[in-house]
Amino acid sequence: MDETSSPDTEGMTPLLAAAELQDHLMTVTNDLERLQRLLDDAGEALSEHFFSASSHISALMEASSQGLPSDNAKLKQVMADIAGAITALQFQDMATQLIAHTSQRLRNCADQLARDTFGDDEDGEAVVEIAPLRPNPVTQDEMDAGSIELF
Repeated sequence: MDETSSPDTEGMTPLLAAAELQDHLMTVTNDLERLQRLLDDAGEALSEHFFSASSHISALMEASSQGLPSDNAKLKQVMADIAGAITALQFQDMATQLIAHTSQRLRNCADQLARDTFGDDEDGEAVVEIAPLRPNPVTQDEMDAGSIELF
């Protein structure tokens, strides 16, 4: 086996190897799309819980400001929980950006491979989705709780 062949493509014609590589790229893109849907669902549920907790806290703080008894320790714990929810929402946003960026790069690779290997078809010129210009949409690689502007 030479350095350009792999166990999966050894003995295949270049067209067949390119088609298999394109299939793998598309499979990874589909997996990323499924991951994106899971993240979206988790982010939506997290947002609903966050806003519900926030409204309960507002009501408790209003009652407290009117002289009604309240448990400040519980209020502080809920606020810490909300800060954790904000951090999780930041993670969801960053992960979404990275998935979209990676999916766009993979789609560009698959499209270029198809165009360069198979050429245009009877429907016309092959369309290649433009690759992202920036190498990485998210420069942050860790998160800490802090202030954030939501949406």
